[in-house]
Amino acid sequence: MFVDSHCHLDRLDKTPTELAEVINFAKNRGVEHFLCVAVSVNEFCEMQEKVGHFEEVSMSCGVHPLHQEDACSYDELLTMASQDDVVAIGETGLDYFYSAETKEVQLQSFVDHIKVANKLNKPLIIHTRDARKDTIELLKKYKERHIRGVLHCFTESLDMAQAAIDLGLYISISGIVTFNSASELREVVKAIPLDKLLIETDSPWLAPVPYRGKQNQPGYVVEVAEFIAKLKGVSVEEIAAQTTKNFYELFNLVKD
Repeated sequence: MFVDSHCHLDRLDKTPTELAEVINFAKNRGVEHFLCVAVSVNEFCEMQEKVGHFEEVSMSCGVHPLHQEDACSYDELLTMASQDDVVAIGETGLDYFYSAETKEVQLQSFVDHIKVANKLNKPLIIHTRDARKDTIELLKKYKERHIRGVLHCFTESLDMAQAAIDLGLYISISGIVTFNSASELREVVKAIPLDKLLIETDSPWLAPVPYRGKQNQPGYVVEVAEFIAKLKGVSVEEIAAQTTKNFYELFNLVKD
């Protein structure tokens, strides 16, 4: 069985009936659980309404680094993230590729998210792009030792992956690994230990080959797993079993 460790079900262009069909399609392909990741605290209640009734779906709470127009205070984040159905904090992090002009706001937001994770003992979901040094330094400075997390949709270097693993983080791989332009990422994936890997779709974006150009959906996490299995020379069943085990170990508030 598979888990889509990072998707945005609330962002799919689907009616409630169609969303249920998307989840059933994925379940029929062997996907047993879905982590729906928030990008805005302001929109968290709306996300709850859309996906919270699905027993196979868990939710995070946080502010994406590219959504700083929705920035909130530490206290606001703490209040929203304290809810019992929130299993993780984020996604948070730093993105200097698309939004270097909001760097200072991003830095404060990331620190607030780390502190909330420490307070609530919930794992972090981290987005990082073109911000390797600051991402690792802030985690080293503010993250308490027992708090774990994941660098999601990873596209950075092996050195950064190892630094994150040393801090108790997992590395999550999306459909980007199947793209023709991802030769460097594929070498990184080959080197990452299986017990530190997660798989995701980041749907509705980044549909893997052979679905490029289509709206991504959680059922396509199977293609991500199949591609990684070939890269690492193991069976897809092993990838499914290990990444699912890793998911439940990291997100231990999810009912296995």
